[in-house]
Amino acid sequence: MEVKNIVVVGRRNVGKSSLVNMLVGQKVAIVSDVAGTTADPVRKRMEIFGVGPCNVIDTAGIDDVGELGVLRVEKSLSAAGYADLALVVFTGGGLTEDDRRLIKVLKEKRVPFILVHNQEDIESLSDDVLAALAEECGCSVVRFSCTIGGNVDELLGLIAEELNKLHKSKGLLDGIVNEGDRVLFVCPIDGEAPEGRLILPEVMGIRSVLDNRGVVTVCQPLEVSGMFPMGKNEYGFKLVVCDSQAFKEVASVVPSDVPLGSFSILLARLKGPFEMYLSGVEKIASLSDGDRVLILESCSHRSTCEDIGRVKIPALMRKVTGKKLEFEFVSGVDNIEGVVEDGENGSRYALVVQCGGCVVTSRVIRERLRPFVEKGVPVTNYGLALAYMNGLFTVEGFKRFLRLLTNF
Repeated sequence: MEVKNIVVVGRRNVGKSSLVNMLVGQKVAIVSDVAGTTADPVRKRMEIFGVGPCNVIDTAGIDDVGELGVLRVEKSLSAAGYADLALVVFTGGGLTEDDRRLIKVLKEKRVPFILVHNQEDIESLSDDVLAALAEECGCSVVRFSCTIGGNVDELLGLIAEELNKLHKSKGLLDGIVNEGDRVLFVCPIDGEAPEGRLILPEVMGIRSVLDNRGVVTVCQPLEVSGMFPMGKNEYGFKLVVCDSQAFKEVASVVPSDVPLGSFSILLARLKGPFEMYLSGVEKIASLSDGDRVLILESCSHRSTCEDIGRVKIPALMRKVTGKKLEFEFVSGVDNIEGVVEDGENGSRYALVVQCGGCVVTSRVIRERLRPFVEKGVPVTNYGLALAYMNGLFTVEGFKRFLRLLTNF
């Protein structure tokens, strides 16, 4: 299940930090009457009934001043840009020019938001103004007061309603696995595997199979042959899913009439623009000497000799194409506008390869890819790129897998 990001934004001293503390039921954000108390975004994980896990993120005031203030504002707007939902906190019975500029930015970045009028005990928001703001901004408007306790349950209910309307939770194998279906997951335990646990897409996959009343079997690549005695599907697996790096090894064992795919591709179908990924992967075949390829990683981690994005994909792409390619890497979810532009010639990249995105939401992935898509740059993802370069697009089992994902 995706962890949704709820960002609390607004001017200084409108009660953003107090609101965050009330929502999560803990004092996680420092509250003070001093303007500019919150510097960097502060995040707290909580469970919202009917939605699941969410990150509630406190931010600095969007009217901060001075050299450091400008940097704080940039951080706040960057965090808001990747939110699944923003809570715009305002006071004084109406919106200020700073509030309206913030709302304009949210609309430009396609971020859904709720207006929260705080400090109702000091100055109330009239019915007429509330109705006018709801119509003007096209969103819900809520009266609130952190001082007298506020209507937290009502606000949480509205947040859940908005998130479920905009981001209905889906399972990794919804529409593919049905009651009684047997699925084989192949999970390598190698140098890139996290200590003592499975990677998130594997966990998501297991849960999705169970939610759909299916049966899941888990093994490592060396055990796959034992799952298919005499090269036949005697256990009746409807689908085999493996780590992208184990494609070739697993494909050599799985019978051709059994759909075979990867966790990364399932994530691409769940979170990303899957049809764009499919068409974009073909760009690999026409890359030329000197072309730049951008690798987008959603998380930050230390690279190792087995790193899939920084080592294996670049090495394989150079080998398969036989071209002298240049690679650039962006990790985490910081603003990437600086790497998109290239003067009058548009983007400087011939191809963008996005990771599976297990630690971010579908909205974050689509927002990160949008500037490149608008410039006509082909985009694809790790799993499809590896499958293409390993020749799996010609393998019958993989073709059956893609038909499952596109025709269910």
